[in-house]
Amino acid sequence: MASGKGVDVRTAGGVALRKPSTFQQYKTLLRKDLEQEFRTKEMLTSMGIYALLVLIVYGAALGQTAQALDVLQVAGGLLWALIVFTSLLGLNRSFGHEKEQGCLEGILLVPLDRSVVFLAKATSNLLFLLAVEVISVPLFYFFFLTSVSPSESFGLIVAPLFVGTVGMAGIGTLLSTITVNTRGKDVMLAVLFVPLIFPLLYACASATTAVVVGSDGYLDVFFQSLVLAGGYDVIMLLLGWVLYDFVISA
Repeated sequence: MASGKGVDVRTAGGVALRKPSTFQQYKTLLRKDLEQEFRTKEMLTSMGIYALLVLIVYGAALGQTAQALDVLQVAGGLLWALIVFTSLLGLNRSFGHEKEQGCLEGILLVPLDRSVVFLAKATSNLLFLLAVEVISVPLFYFFFLTSVSPSESFGLIVAPLFVGTVGMAGIGTLLSTITVNTRGKDVMLAVLFVPLIFPLLYACASATTAVVVGSDGYLDVFFQSLVLAGGYDVIMLLLGWVLYDFVISA
């Protein structure tokens, strides 16, 4: 084995083999997750159906109080409750195939940075969650907001949705790795996930409600909540990046 300019070079049968770069490792792991999901469509299908069922339950539960209920005031909270419950279903399955088929043990045998596994899995979870939100948010609007008049700033809802989903994907990836080998992992993930994301959930729900209602001072509330959610994302993602080597090897 020789090393030149910081690149690990190995020889096998007289042929020089270079160790893949960190970015190449990331792309390979991300492509594996995406190809696996697009081949089976298990996670996307289950999350999409679950989101629709939650909306139906919302409609049944709130249908009798529609005249007395200010839908705009509770829309942000209802939407984020839908996203959290749907995310839990998908995150529970994020390491399902790796565990069932022994892929996780194979990944651990490969000499790569464990934080790359975290980044690739968090990215794939983020893409899956965003794909479901592209379907569920318009359905939520159709079910609950067509009979009322959201503010003209409703389009800004994209910002808290994205910031909140990034944080949930990162935290959920870390926690799903911790709970993958535990009994009752579905319940354990929910017990850990919901309290940990509460500050993020509160900030994103506040920002979402501000742009839906659009009352006086909504921009101040929106930006303050968005900054809080963004700061929380940065701290938790960095924490997950640093701790992931220990978590996945434990």
